[in-house]
Amino acid sequence: MPESNRSVAPQPRIAWRFAVMVPLAVAFVVIDQISKIEVRAAQSAGAFPIEVIRGVIGLEYVENRGAAFGLGDGFGWVFVLLAFVMVVASMAYLSRATLVSRFEVVGLGMVCGGAVGNAIDRVTQGFVTDFLTFRFFDFPSFNVADIGITVGVVVALIGFAVLSPANAASGEEGGGGADGR
Repeated sequence: MPESNRSVAPQPRIAWRFAVMVPLAVAFVVIDQISKIEVRAAQSAGAFPIEVIRGVIGLEYVENRGAAFGLGDGFGWVFVLLAFVMVVASMAYLSRATLVSRFEVVGLGMVCGGAVGNAIDRVTQGFVTDFLTFRFFDFPSFNVADIGITVGVVVALIGFAVLSPANAASGEEGGGGADGR
């Protein structure tokens, strides 16, 4: 049978993709929400600011009504919608793409978890609770969801651009090469 007519099984399998992505996303949402509940309780008790490592990192309660770095103040509903679109688009991509790297799956799980974690805050609080701050340079406060989004984007991009088996399959007959497994 000619190679162009042969059906190629998704790699990694679709069941594996969702068995990794969904629990990873849920873990980020749970850790993010628990940390924010604790931070809001500590703020109510007057515990902030806290120096974790003097001059390096601290905890400081911040109500972020915008997006990354405080941009987009007043457009919280747009970010909730974007979180929903991100989750749906990621699930569609992972269920339809024939070849993806495992890094893409992990990265998208982290991004989706972070997006949902911040969306929950926007819907329930009207703002996102940020609390981690770098002390050795001026950088906006952030939270666990932000870490998931930022690191997840980097991991997914590395997986897509560098480790994707689709790149190897299009570059040489019969596939092979680095696949991020």
